[in-house]
Amino acid sequence: MISKNKTKLLKEICDEVWNCTDSPLYAYRKENNYYPVLGEGSHDAYAIFVGEAPGKNEAQTGRPFCGRAGALLDELLLSISLPRENVYITNIVKDRPPENRDPTPEEIKFYAPFLDRQLSIIKPHVIVTLGRFSMEYIMTRYGLARRLGSIGAIHGELFIATLPYGKVLLMPMYHPAASIYNKGTKKYLEEDFKKLKKSLDELPKS
Repeated sequence: MISKNKTKLLKEICDEVWNCTDSPLYAYRKENNYYPVLGEGSHDAYAIFVGEAPGKNEAQTGRPFCGRAGALLDELLLSISLPRENVYITNIVKDRPPENRDPTPEEIKFYAPFLDRQLSIIKPHVIVTLGRFSMEYIMTRYGLARRLGSIGAIHGELFIATLPYGKVLLMPMYHPAASIYNKGTKKYLEEDFKKLKKSLDELPKS
Protein backbone atom coordinates (compact mmCIF):
# COMPACT_ATOMS: atom_id res chain seq x y z
CA MET A 1 0.00 0.00 0.00
CA ILE A 2 1.65 3.24 -1.11
CA SER A 3 1.92 6.14 1.31
CA LYS A 4 -0.54 8.30 -0.63
CA ASN A 5 -3.26 5.69 -0.24
CA LYS A 6 -2.42 5.20 3.43
CA THR A 7 -2.74 8.93 4.00
CA LYS A 8 -6.16 8.92 2.36
CA LEU A 9 -7.36 6.00 4.48
CA LEU A 10 -6.04 7.51 7.70
CA LYS A 11 -7.70 10.81 6.82
CA GLU A 12 -11.00 8.93 6.47
CA ILE A 13 -10.59 7.60 10.01
CA CYS A 14 -9.85 11.12 11.24
CA ASP A 15 -12.99 12.46 9.59
CA GLU A 16 -15.09 9.68 11.09
CA VAL A 17 -13.86 10.35 14.61
CA TRP A 18 -14.43 14.10 14.18
CA ASN A 19 -18.04 13.42 13.25
CA CYS A 20 -18.84 10.64 15.73
CA THR A 21 -21.61 12.37 17.64
CA ASP A 22 -22.43 9.06 19.35
CA SER A 23 -18.95 8.86 20.87
CA PRO A 24 -19.02 8.65 24.69
CA LEU A 25 -16.64 11.64 24.79
CA TYR A 26 -18.06 13.75 21.96
CA ALA A 27 -20.09 16.08 24.20
CA TYR A 28 -17.12 16.65 26.51
CA ARG A 29 -14.89 17.42 23.50
CA LYS A 30 -17.36 19.94 22.08
CA GLU A 31 -18.00 21.55 25.45
CA ASN A 32 -14.29 22.26 25.89
CA ASN A 33 -13.43 23.00 22.26
CA TYR A 34 -10.99 20.11 22.25
CA TYR A 35 -9.64 18.27 19.23
CA PRO A 36 -9.77 14.51 18.76
CA VAL A 37 -6.23 13.13 18.66
CA LEU A 38 -5.80 10.53 15.94
CA GLY A 39 -2.07 10.07 15.67
CA GLU A 40 1.11 11.53 14.25
CA GLY A 41 4.16 10.33 12.40
CA SER A 42 5.19 8.27 9.42
CA HIS A 43 2.44 6.40 7.61
CA ASP A 44 5.11 3.86 6.64
CA ALA A 45 6.41 3.54 10.20
CA TYR A 46 8.31 0.39 11.09
CA ALA A 47 7.31 0.92 14.74
CA ILE A 48 4.13 2.30 16.27
CA PHE A 49 3.69 3.49 19.85
CA VAL A 50 0.22 3.15 21.36
CA GLY A 51 -0.74 5.05 24.49
CA GLU A 52 -4.02 5.23 26.34
CA ALA A 53 -5.84 8.54 25.78
CA PRO A 54 -4.97 12.19 25.12
CA GLY A 55 -4.29 14.59 27.96
CA LYS A 56 -5.23 18.25 28.09
CA ASN A 57 -2.26 19.48 26.02
CA GLU A 58 -2.98 16.88 23.37
CA ALA A 59 -6.69 17.69 23.23
CA GLN A 60 -5.93 21.40 22.89
CA THR A 61 -3.55 20.86 19.98
CA GLY A 62 -4.73 17.64 18.32
CA ARG A 63 -1.21 16.16 18.66
CA PRO A 64 -0.38 13.01 20.64
CA PHE A 65 2.24 13.11 23.37
CA CYS A 66 3.01 16.83 23.26
CA GLY A 67 3.05 17.51 27.02
CA ARG A 68 5.46 16.39 29.74
CA ALA A 69 5.01 12.72 28.92
CA GLY A 70 5.64 13.53 25.27
CA ALA A 71 8.88 15.32 26.12
CA LEU A 72 10.08 12.19 27.89
CA LEU A 73 9.00 10.01 24.96
CA ASP A 74 10.98 12.27 22.63
CA GLU A 75 14.00 11.95 24.93
CA LEU A 76 13.71 8.17 24.95
CA LEU A 77 13.39 8.00 21.17
CA LEU A 78 16.43 10.23 20.80
CA SER A 79 18.38 7.98 23.17
CA ILE A 80 18.13 5.13 20.65
CA SER A 81 18.56 7.34 17.57
CA LEU A 82 14.97 6.81 16.44
CA PRO A 83 13.55 10.12 15.18
CA ARG A 84 9.97 10.80 16.22
CA GLU A 85 9.01 11.52 12.63
CA ASN A 86 10.06 7.98 11.65
CA VAL A 87 7.59 6.28 14.01
CA TYR A 88 3.84 6.59 14.42
CA ILE A 89 2.35 7.62 17.77
CA THR A 90 -1.28 7.20 18.73
CA ASN A 91 -3.65 6.13 21.53
CA ILE A 92 -6.49 3.68 21.90
CA VAL A 93 -8.97 6.35 22.95
CA LYS A 94 -8.98 9.31 20.55
CA ASP A 95 -10.65 11.92 22.78
CA ARG A 96 -9.62 13.21 26.19
CA PRO A 97 -11.47 11.70 29.16
CA PRO A 98 -12.48 14.28 31.80
CA GLU A 99 -9.75 15.24 34.27
CA ASN A 100 -7.32 12.79 32.64
CA ARG A 101 -9.06 9.87 34.32
CA ASP A 102 -8.50 6.34 33.09
CA PRO A 103 -10.47 5.40 29.97
CA THR A 104 -13.56 3.35 30.68
CA PRO A 105 -14.30 -0.05 29.10
CA GLU A 106 -17.09 1.65 27.12
CA GLU A 107 -14.66 4.23 25.73
CA ILE A 108 -12.07 1.63 24.83
CA LYS A 109 -14.71 -0.49 23.10
CA PHE A 110 -15.90 2.50 21.07
CA TYR A 111 -12.50 3.81 19.94
CA ALA A 112 -10.47 0.60 19.62
CA PRO A 113 -11.79 -0.28 16.14
CA PHE A 114 -10.24 2.96 14.86
CA LEU A 115 -6.90 1.84 16.29
CA ASP A 116 -7.30 -1.57 14.65
CA ARG A 117 -7.83 0.14 11.31
CA GLN A 118 -4.79 2.37 11.82
CA LEU A 119 -2.66 -0.70 12.48
CA SER A 120 -4.00 -2.46 9.38
CA ILE A 121 -3.26 0.59 7.22
CA ILE A 122 0.22 1.41 8.55
CA LYS A 123 1.23 -2.25 8.98
CA PRO A 124 4.02 -1.74 11.53
CA HIS A 125 6.46 -4.53 12.24
CA VAL A 126 6.79 -3.47 15.88
CA ILE A 127 4.13 -2.28 18.32
CA VAL A 128 5.11 -0.69 21.62
CA THR A 129 2.26 -0.35 24.08
CA LEU A 130 2.58 2.48 26.59
CA GLY A 131 0.62 1.80 29.74
CA ARG A 132 -1.58 -1.03 30.92
CA PHE A 133 -4.72 -0.17 28.95
CA SER A 134 -3.07 -0.37 25.55
CA MET A 135 -1.11 -3.42 26.68
CA GLU A 136 -4.24 -5.24 27.84
CA TYR A 137 -6.24 -4.34 24.74
CA ILE A 138 -3.64 -5.25 22.14
CA MET A 139 -2.49 -8.44 23.84
CA THR A 140 -6.09 -9.60 24.26
CA ARG A 141 -7.16 -8.51 20.77
CA TYR A 142 -4.24 -10.12 18.96
CA GLY A 143 -3.84 -13.53 20.48
CA LEU A 144 -1.76 -12.97 23.61
CA ALA A 145 -4.40 -13.00 26.35
CA ARG A 146 -2.77 -16.01 28.01
CA ARG A 147 0.51 -14.14 28.28
CA LEU A 148 -0.97 -11.11 30.01
CA GLY A 149 0.34 -10.08 33.40
CA SER A 150 0.75 -6.87 35.31
CA ILE A 151 2.73 -4.22 33.49
CA GLY A 152 5.25 -4.38 36.32
CA ALA A 153 5.81 -8.05 35.55
CA ILE A 154 5.97 -8.05 31.74
CA HIS A 155 7.20 -4.60 30.69
CA GLY A 156 10.17 -4.90 28.34
CA GLU A 157 9.34 -8.46 27.33
CA LEU A 158 9.02 -9.37 23.68
CA PHE A 159 5.95 -11.09 22.29
CA ILE A 160 4.81 -12.11 18.84
CA ALA A 161 1.31 -10.85 18.06
CA THR A 162 -0.75 -11.99 15.09
CA LEU A 163 -2.38 -9.15 13.18
CA PRO A 164 -4.47 -9.53 10.00
CA TYR A 165 -1.44 -8.76 7.83
CA GLY A 166 1.07 -10.98 9.66
CA LYS A 167 3.27 -11.42 12.72
CA VAL A 168 4.33 -8.36 14.68
CA LEU A 169 6.82 -7.88 17.48
CA LEU A 170 5.11 -6.48 20.57
CA MET A 171 6.77 -4.88 23.58
CA PRO A 172 4.76 -3.52 26.53
CA MET A 173 6.25 -0.56 28.39
CA TYR A 174 5.24 1.77 31.17
CA HIS A 175 3.48 4.93 30.02
CA PRO A 176 5.96 7.83 30.11
CA ALA A 177 3.53 9.74 32.34
CA ALA A 178 4.13 7.13 35.04
CA SER A 179 7.65 8.48 35.56
CA ILE A 180 6.24 11.94 36.29
CA TYR A 181 4.55 10.55 39.39
CA ASN A 182 6.95 7.70 40.11
CA LYS A 183 10.54 8.57 39.25
CA GLY A 184 11.57 4.95 39.66
CA THR A 185 9.80 3.93 36.47
CA LYS A 186 12.05 6.10 34.30
CA LYS A 187 14.93 3.66 34.65
CA TYR A 188 12.66 0.86 33.46
CA LEU A 189 11.67 2.91 30.42
CA GLU A 190 15.33 3.62 29.64
CA GLU A 191 16.20 -0.07 29.95
CA ASP A 192 13.22 -1.11 27.83
CA PHE A 193 14.12 1.35 25.09
CA LYS A 194 17.62 -0.18 24.97
CA LYS A 195 15.98 -3.58 24.51
CA LEU A 196 13.78 -2.11 21.81
CA LYS A 197 16.80 -0.73 19.95
CA LYS A 198 18.50 -4.13 20.08
CA SER A 199 15.38 -5.81 18.71
CA LEU A 200 14.98 -3.22 15.94
CA ASP A 201 18.62 -3.62 14.95
CA GLU A 202 18.19 -7.39 14.69
CA LEU A 203 14.98 -7.37 12.66
CA PRO A 204 15.19 -7.57 8.84
CA LYS A 205 14.13 -4.27 7.27
CA SER A 206 12.89 -5.65 3.97
